[in-house]
Amino acid sequence: MSLAACSRPVVLCGPSGVGKSTLIKRLFEEFPNAFGFSVSHTTRTIRPGEVDGKSYHFVSREEFQRRVDNGEFLEYAQFGGNMYGTTVRAVQDVSTGPDARRALLDIDAQGVRLIKDNHSHLNPIYIFLSPPAYSTLKHRLESRATDSAEAISKRLVMALHELHYARKPGMYDCVIINDDLERAYALLRKAVHGMLDEQYDKVPAVDADEQEAIDALKAAGESLD
Repeated sequence: MSLAACSRPVVLCGPSGVGKSTLIKRLFEEFPNAFGFSVSHTTRTIRPGEVDGKSYHFVSREEFQRRVDNGEFLEYAQFGGNMYGTTVRAVQDVSTGPDARRALLDIDAQGVRLIKDNHSHLNPIYIFLSPPAYSTLKHRLESRATDSAEAISKRLVMALHELHYARKPGMYDCVIINDDLERAYALLRKAVHGMLDEQYDKVPAVDADEQEAIDALKAAGESLD
């Protein structure tokens, strides 16, 4: 199936550090006129190299809440003490007009739930990008110099929720394990072309590090559901 024949929006989900940004960049480089990246809103502080209105729409918490109250968000969630969300307008800006393209949304599991519950008419292709194992993701995040220990800890807790949700039957149209960039990208190309009958991956089983983190979460009185 060609990109032109497959006009469904693409929802790409996966824990922080799994390589979503790298794969999205390659997709846009190969198909520069096919996709439009919906720009999310966030209350977090802008980082070096990011551009307001391109990387994110950086807004105050008060402004974000005003938009929530006005029903402007297609999906939104809190992560690491900050709010993130995609407005209906952001998707419309991509998929309408003379330069219309397929909207691509990079969101978390909470956002996937909201779209499934409230905007199923969009009928997107749901793709989950998974690490080879939780322990691999943990090593990746701890090796990065961009986040504090507290931020990394929060991202790892979020990863537990993401993996738990992805293991439930029927949550995603396909799962891609990013253990090799070329292989992962080849599978992503097939998925966005609508070739969903191809052989994809399964979310890896819980490893020792993940089980230890799950036990710690439950001991603190928190649930993965």
